[in-house]
Amino acid sequence: MGTRDQILDAAAEIMRNRGVAQATTKEIAKAAGYSEAALYKHFSDKEDLILNVLRHRMPGQDSARPEPGTDTVEDNLAAFARMALTFYQQSLPLLGGLLAQPKRMAAHRDSMRRHGAGPGHAIAGIARYLRAEQELGRVDTDTDTDTVAAMLDGTCFHQAFLRFYEAGPDATAAPDELARSLARTLSRGLGSSTRDGHGPAAEAP
Repeated sequence: MGTRDQILDAAAEIMRNRGVAQATTKEIAKAAGYSEAALYKHFSDKEDLILNVLRHRMPGQDSARPEPGTDTVEDNLAAFARMALTFYQQSLPLLGGLLAQPKRMAAHRDSMRRHGAGPGHAIAGIARYLRAEQELGRVDTDTDTDTVAAMLDGTCFHQAFLRFYEAGPDATAAPDELARSLARTLSRGLGSSTRDGHGPAAEAP
């Protein structure tokens, strides 16, 4: 394992136990067995390190994103939901402390923007997927893809929050049926062939 991966592992462990706001680069470097100077050879700043932990050390982020035209739209929305539920439940303890520190939160927000990241990008990704399905005729052209994406991602965040609120870091993972139910409910409002994957659905008699 290289220096970068060791630093990411140490950062992820410390952030899970103490939260992002309390995890210093000095402590992270020490836990990884390196100096702060070594840390900064691989990451431009703490926000860059946080972003890489979220991208590469959070469950679900290494899963392949659904491709338009493959499987069914319902199956693909369920896959997005699984990734979101897992990611939010794991990342809540990392980022929660930021909300209580406005200046720290502002610095984090600005850094995420510089790196082209942040919570809004998850919604944008789902919306792009749905627009591609519209072009393939598998989702009605009058579907508001941004709203559907926000509903899916927002519900996943809320469900993850509720699970964490009830049981803390030891909360069990969301059941697969929750992801499937969210996808099923949303797909029924998309108006096209979200189940068989073979183009627009026939109109109901």
